[in-house]
Amino acid sequence: MKIAVVGTGYVGLVTGTCFAETGNTVTCIDIDVNKVNKLSKGEITIYKPGLEKLFLRNLKEERLFFTTDLAAGVKDAVIVFLALPTPPGEDGSADLKYILGVAKDLGRIIQPGDYKVIIDKSTVPVGTAEKVRDAILSASPQAESLVTAFDVVSNPEFLREGVAVDDFMKPDRVVVGTTSEKAKKLMNDLYAPFVRQGNPVIFMDERSAELTKYAANSFLATKISFMNEVAKLCELLGADVDMVRRGMGSDERIGKRFLFPGIGYGGSCFPKDVQALVRSGKEVNYDFQILNAVMDVNEKQKLHLIPGIKKYFKNDLKGKRFALWGLAFKPNTDDIREAPALYIIDALTKEGAGICAFDPEAMNNVKAQIGDKIEYAESQYDALKNADALIIATEWNEFRTPDFLKIVTNLKNKAIFDGRNLFDVAAIRELGFHYESVGREIVN
Repeated sequence: MKIAVVGTGYVGLVTGTCFAETGNTVTCIDIDVNKVNKLSKGEITIYKPGLEKLFLRNLKEERLFFTTDLAAGVKDAVIVFLALPTPPGEDGSADLKYILGVAKDLGRIIQPGDYKVIIDKSTVPVGTAEKVRDAILSASPQAESLVTAFDVVSNPEFLREGVAVDDFMKPDRVVVGTTSEKAKKLMNDLYAPFVRQGNPVIFMDERSAELTKYAANSFLATKISFMNEVAKLCELLGADVDMVRRGMGSDERIGKRFLFPGIGYGGSCFPKDVQALVRSGKEVNYDFQILNAVMDVNEKQKLHLIPGIKKYFKNDLKGKRFALWGLAFKPNTDDIREAPALYIIDALTKEGAGICAFDPEAMNNVKAQIGDKIEYAESQYDALKNADALIIATEWNEFRTPDFLKIVTNLKNKAIFDGRNLFDVAAIRELGFHYESVGREIVN
């Protein structure tokens, strides 16, 4: 099958590469000339575990192509994915200008006798499929003849940062929103290689599919904020949130995942999707009270460690130097969008503190965003040199079992502020550290 993917970001590049891996011929399209040139030469532009190997293989096998020419890219494609940004607007609603802009371009390209399925892969508000269809027809000089030449389908992605390739190749479900039998048949054929073990392809109407993605992400964000609220209560009552989490997670109705407390969620999905769902509610005069609370809790949680840090240093952070382990919003990605580490950096530098950070993948992205506001270390231990304390903001595996002797040797104070609960409290006590985490005992 010939496929076009418009957009080569985190979703688009994974989508294009994985479809090429199952034998399809895929052309990825992007307006960024520099990015397209790099990808065409085999230089991958994002970090995703497992992606580069598939990317290089399919590039070599000539199943994966890149271009800046939309018309050429979609010319022979039966299926066209729209994997474009939908950033939040000032009012919290998803900004559809990129998707609708491409839709209008497609209206000028699609010919009446050339059937195509246009698929919204981006996370979009309810009703977007209709807007895309209207935009295509409004821009077409042959609108009356074009009505039956295409279908617009909603096919939301459920890719987790860090394991996106695995999620795509072995999805636990595929959601497809379409009322067209012709489009349904093509989508069924397209996803057949990915669901051979029997995981479902769930067909529904377009609006239900659009809402499913927002509802799923918002529910997961709710679990995270709920556990962060429980963690705060644990600190006040003298309970251990790890024990509470294990007790809750063993209930199959609740499940173990997304119950880990920390310094809040970030990334490209949860923050904007929760915000967009709340906004969708407002548009129909519905007040989504739970999600308003979820957002409020998360904003405060990003700075959960700051009061403890200030207390330890007697409210005087001016001239203090902190080692910061982790910049990405979660491990196994270079994505720093809404990363709690950035909020911590901002709070500490406003107090006059200096920061030296290390992250295995995200430092270049942070440099591009904030420049020399902080220092960047070549290793996690280099970041510790002459630091007054260590702050952990991302749970990379290499941070889980560090050389504590190196930490002691380099830090001025045996103080660790852990936003991801990486270490065993009792073990840290035996080593003599002042250790503060989230929802667990503070060890002095």
